[in-house]
Formats: sequence, C-alpha cells, structure tokens
Amino acid sequence: MISQTSTPPSLTVQELRVLLAAQCPQLSIDTWWLLGTSHCHLCEQAETLIQQLQTVTPVCYQTLDIATLTEDVMTQFATSIPIILTPTSRLDYPFSVLDLQQLCE
Repeated sequence: MISQTSTPPSLTVQELRVLLAAQCPQLSIDTWWLLGTSHCHLCEQAETLIQQLQTVTPVCYQTLDIATLTEDVMTQFATSIPIILTPTSRLDYPFSVLDLQQLCE
C-alpha cells in the first residue's frame, strides 16, 4: 500500500512557511513570498502590484514556482495562485496595491 501525505488546509501561515522553506531552502524567512507558476498572467499581475508597492514602501519578496514543490503541496495551491505569504499573513488573489499596503502596517 502506498501512503500519501497531504498538507492540512488548516496550517497557520508560520507552519506553511516552514513547510515551504523545507522544500525550497533558497527562500528567505524574512521576505514576502509570491507563490505562482511560470506563464501565469495573474501571477505576473500580482508581481506587478508588488513592484508598484515597492515604489512607496520597502518590501522584499521572492517568487516561488509551485511546480517545484512536491505534488501534495503543489495541489494545495494549484487553484488559488497567486498567493502572497508574508511572515505573518496570507493573501490570496484577487488583491490590490492597497491590500498589499495593509500587509505592511
């Protein structure tokens, strides 16, 4: 019998970040993470919004292609991307620059 592990949907932001950092050690624990995939137009729009925010507020972010994650973790995000994970919050698309600015407060 093959055992599959799945990511419980009730993980806190901190638990989720630990899980993702374990799979992607290049992620910095202090930055925002933009979860998406390549060639995702919504993910590109989300990145543009972050870049617009950076013109008025210093924000460091890293992109994470969910295709690089294990299948069970990837499927948790497949229908929700783009997602922004800050060290303390999760923001699912759709969002605006104002929503992002509120994450900085």
